[in-house]
Amino acid sequence: METGGGRFGVSETLGALNAALKKELGPPASVWFKESSARNLRSRDFLAPQAALRALFAGGPVPKGIIEDVISLKGPGVPPLQSCQQTPLGLTVQLQRPAAFQQVLNSIAEFTKPSQAASGQSIILNCTPLRGRRSLDMLSLTNLRAILVTDHLAEVLRIQGMNVHLVPAVPDEGIQKFLHQLRVDWPSELETAFIPEDVLALKQVLSQCPYATVPGLEPRQMRLADDVIYKVHLKNFLAQQSLEGYDPNLDVCLVTEEKLRVLAELRQMALRCAGTGPAGCCRVVHVVSCKGEFQQQQVDLLWRMLDLGPHTALQKHLVCGPVKVANSPSPVGAPQYFQLRRCQMYEASVMKYGDLVQDDSWTEIISVLTSAAIRFEMLSTAHQSQIILDLEDSSISTKGTKSGAFVMYNCARLATLFKTYQQAVEQGAYPAFPPASELNFSLLREEGEWLLLFNYILPFPETLSQSAQLPLSSKGIRITASTEAVCKFLIHLSMDFSSYYNRIHILGEPLPHLFSQMFARLQLMRGVRDVIHRALATLHLPPLSQI
Repeated sequence: METGGGRFGVSETLGALNAALKKELGPPASVWFKESSARNLRSRDFLAPQAALRALFAGGPVPKGIIEDVISLKGPGVPPLQSCQQTPLGLTVQLQRPAAFQQVLNSIAEFTKPSQAASGQSIILNCTPLRGRRSLDMLSLTNLRAILVTDHLAEVLRIQGMNVHLVPAVPDEGIQKFLHQLRVDWPSELETAFIPEDVLALKQVLSQCPYATVPGLEPRQMRLADDVIYKVHLKNFLAQQSLEGYDPNLDVCLVTEEKLRVLAELRQMALRCAGTGPAGCCRVVHVVSCKGEFQQQQVDLLWRMLDLGPHTALQKHLVCGPVKVANSPSPVGAPQYFQLRRCQMYEASVMKYGDLVQDDSWTEIISVLTSAAIRFEMLSTAHQSQIILDLEDSSISTKGTKSGAFVMYNCARLATLFKTYQQAVEQGAYPAFPPASELNFSLLREEGEWLLLFNYILPFPETLSQSAQLPLSSKGIRITASTEAVCKFLIHLSMDFSSYYNRIHILGEPLPHLFSQMFARLQLMRGVRDVIHRALATLHLPPLSQI
C-alpha cells in the first residue's frame, strides 16, 4: 500500500524508517522493528529502541529534523503515518489506522495474490525418502515428515512463480493412495522417459575416472556384494576439489546399477529443468532425512565427480530431523499413525455432534481434519529439529489451540458467519453488502481489529515469501527453509481471531444505526477469511464450511 495506491509492505516501511533515521549518518541500519503484541500496539506500531538511538546519536536526543522527516515519509509500500514521538522507550511511530484499514480492506486481493518474484526460474526437489520404497509398510514417520516438507515447499515455490519438478516418481499404488489421503499430489511416473543408454554412458565415464576402481582388481580386497560395479574414492576427490560441508567420514562409495540409475534420472530431470526456464536457473535441492543424509552426499559427490554439466554444482541438501513417539514400546509407522489420528478425529466428532457424523458429508470433513492434524504436527516445527509425538494427546482432535483441527474449526466459523449474514439478507433483516469504498473503517476501534489487520493481513505476503526463501547461493551444501512459517502463522492468526470472535458480536441487532460498523467488521473478516484460505492452499487443505 502506498499513500497514492499499491500494497503496503512491512519490510518497505521498516526500510523507509531506517533510511530516514540514518540518512545523515551513513547507510541505513536495522534500528526500527514492528510491534506485534496487543499491549504495545495500544500506543505504537513501530519502535526504534532508546539504546539503538543513543548509539546513533552519541547519547544525545534525536534531532527534530529527523523526526519531521519520519512523520512526512511517503513512498512505495509506506502507509500514512499519524505520529512520531520521542519517548523513554525510544522513537515511536503510529500509523493513520483508519486510512490503513481503508486502503488494505478496499484491496484485499492485493494481499493474497502471489508475488511471482521467482517467475521463470526452475528447481528440482528430490525427496530421497520416497526413493526405492516398494511398500507402504516401509514408510516411517521421519520419511513422512520429509514428504510433507517437500510437498509444502513445492507449493510455496510455485506461488512465487517457480517451475518445480518433483522426483522420484512413485509408481507403487499403495503409497500413492496413502499420499492421496494426505492430499499429497506426487507424480507416479517420471516427466522424462528413462533411457537405459544413460546408465551405460555413466559406466563409460566411470571406467575412465581416476577415482574409480573395479572390484576384484585390488589385492587383499574384502568380498563385496555382487551388484557393486565400481569403488569410488570420494575422500580423494573431496581433498582435490576443496569442497566444504560434507561428512568427514565419506571415503569409499560402492557404486551399484541402482545408484547409477538414480544419477541418470536426476541428470535427465536437470536437463529438462534447464530447458523450462532461463539458462543456468535450474537448482537441485535434495530433501533428506537425517538417516539418509550420508548416502545422499555420496550421490551428490558422484554427480559432481562425473561432471555431468553445470547443474551438478548447484546441489543443496535440506535435512529433516527425526520424528519420535513418546512412550511407545515399538516403532510406529506412517500408516499406523494416520489411522490413529483419523480414529481420534472421528471419535471426537461423534462425542460432540453425535449421529450427525454418520452423514456422508462428514467423511470428507474427517478426512480434511485428519490431514490438517498431521500436517500441522509435522510442519509446525523447524524442519531440522526433532519432533516428539504424543499419540495420546487429545488436544490434537479436540481443537487445542496449536492443532490443525483448531485452525480448520475457525475457518468453519468464518464460513458460518458469512452464511448466517447471507441468510439474514435473504430474509430482509440486513441490507445487501455495500461496495468496500463506501465503508466507514473509522468505526474499527477494537484493539483486536487492528491486531488482525496489522499482524496478519498486512504481513501475509511476506510470510509466503519468507517460507519460499532458499539460500541457494550460501556456502556449504546444507540449507534451511522456513517450512514452519505458514503453520505458525495460521495457528497465531486462529488464536487471535478466536479471541476477537468470542468477544465481539459481529452480526448485531438489525438496526440501521449499527449497520455501518457491522459492514466494516464483516469486511475485516473477509480479509481474515481470504488470508486463511490462501495459507491453507499452500498445505493442500481445502477450507471447511462446517465442523
